[in-house]
Amino acid sequence: MSDIVRRDPRKDWIARNRLHPQHLEVLAELGQGAASEWVGPAGIVRRNPHAVGFMGPNGLKRIDRSGVQQGAGGGGAAKTTAQSKPLVEIESPAFLVAVVPDMAGGRLSGHDRDLLGLARQLADADPDARGAVLAVVYGEHKEDGFGEAGVDRLLTLDDPRFDGFAPEARLGALLAVEEAWTPRHWLVPDSKLGGADLGRRLAARLGERPATGVWQLEPDADAELGWQCTARGAAATIDIQRPLPRITLALEECAEPVDDNRHAAEALSLPQELPSPISRIEDLGQVPVDPSGVALAEAEFILSAGNGIRDWDGFHTAAEVLGATEGASRVAVDDGFMARDRQVGATGTWVTARVYVAVGISGAIQHLQGIQTCDKVVAINMDPGCDMIKRADLAVIGDSAEVLGSLVAMVKQQREEKRDAA
Repeated sequence: MSDIVRRDPRKDWIARNRLHPQHLEVLAELGQGAASEWVGPAGIVRRNPHAVGFMGPNGLKRIDRSGVQQGAGGGGAAKTTAQSKPLVEIESPAFLVAVVPDMAGGRLSGHDRDLLGLARQLADADPDARGAVLAVVYGEHKEDGFGEAGVDRLLTLDDPRFDGFAPEARLGALLAVEEAWTPRHWLVPDSKLGGADLGRRLAARLGERPATGVWQLEPDADAELGWQCTARGAAATIDIQRPLPRITLALEECAEPVDDNRHAAEALSLPQELPSPISRIEDLGQVPVDPSGVALAEAEFILSAGNGIRDWDGFHTAAEVLGATEGASRVAVDDGFMARDRQVGATGTWVTARVYVAVGISGAIQHLQGIQTCDKVVAINMDPGCDMIKRADLAVIGDSAEVLGSLVAMVKQQREEKRDAA
């Protein structure tokens, strides 16, 4: 008998197929984790282009958004839980790296997690003098995974003065943090959700020249423990390199999110009371906007229809009641049920919604490509084995008309109860 260990070609195929229902189980059995490399039948080492950290032909690392390789895409032995990750505690940090996440919807977004990954690079650069990552969060939130995102210290500023659009009050809080701890670095998301404005206000008040549109950091060979940052310039047509300043406004995918350990996320409080800001801005609330007039690329909540929809009047009613922007698959558009500008996917519009609800959509590869940057995907479908169900963060197996009808009735009932209570 030969001593050569032979591999099961079917298991190798399942390990490469992320959409296979036994994908995670086979990865755990083979001990390959994210299956970044494997030996092909001809003895050639092949690399998985979908694995986290894969270096593409343009020199950029791929950052996975599906959650599958971070343990959020399914169960089984390969699912990584927060409790199983090693805990990292930094008792006496040499310095602080302050991060001000956007916290859209009260949770860390993909952009926020990328920013925290960038902060970890700065904090962990010197093993002899490690720094700690401080996250400054405004108001109430629903996030319980700060430690898994790489946060060592957490400052929650829960005060009504920070509600709504209050840049002066928020800036005053950051100045109090500066006075109390003097962070070595300030990292703010360069986004339209408030981070870009707040970061520029902070830089102006501290007299710093910030770096904006940063998408990459690398050590500076000419300076000990120094950093060079690469930023987008000239309407994102050129890259600009400069030494990393103290205040940085970073873009999405500026770094890989933390996924291999968890940190303490110890609660902090300011040593002094926040001063009452002299507000020159009055927030009059959000302006009502018709969801049907919002472009798909800018919509935050999308209700998308596919070939499984039979009651189109009920679908339009559900979108109106829920306040969602309507989208559609290519099949629904080709059949004439929806306009061409409502098509979602690689052949239509790439969307970045915070919540994407796919109703009666099986999940063609072009459609999955168009929704890959959505934060949360909800699938309503009769087929539990379709690709959209495997991609979804939450799946509802059932008739779309019944599910939407029940959802609309529930929303209307809650609104009536609130009116009666008021």
